[in-house]
Amino acid sequence: MKTLYLLRGLPSAGKSSLAKTMGVVNFEADMFFMEGNEYKFDPTKLKQAHQWCQNQVEITMKLSDNVIGDKRIAVSNTFTQEWEMKPYYELAEKYDFTIFSIIVEKRHQGTNQHNVPEEKIEQMKKRFEIKL
Repeated sequence: MKTLYLLRGLPSAGKSSLAKTMGVVNFEADMFFMEGNEYKFDPTKLKQAHQWCQNQVEITMKLSDNVIGDKRIAVSNTFTQEWEMKPYYELAEKYDFTIFSIIVEKRHQGTNQHNVPEEKIEQMKKRFEIKL
């Protein structure tokens, strides 16, 4: 089954760590900011980073029917607002992927790998949307 997992949650919740345990191809906007092994975040390029992430997912979906393609993809971004997931829902429909949105909660002593300021995390908490 072709499956797309959207791993949602605040920074340091463990989204990337969970994706690594799932045995899937994983993408996240933060990958755009990696230079070698160094993370160099530039807030002016955030929109570009999300477009890059969407493009990588679409390329992988296109290849999913080929021998080399993977049929299970995860995207581990914060996705605090419903509209942020919309492009992925559209891609899933276009390429016939079943989609799961999974909220990852921080219930461990995880570290904030990208040094997101605590006040920014609080802002994200307040705007986090859940559709029931």
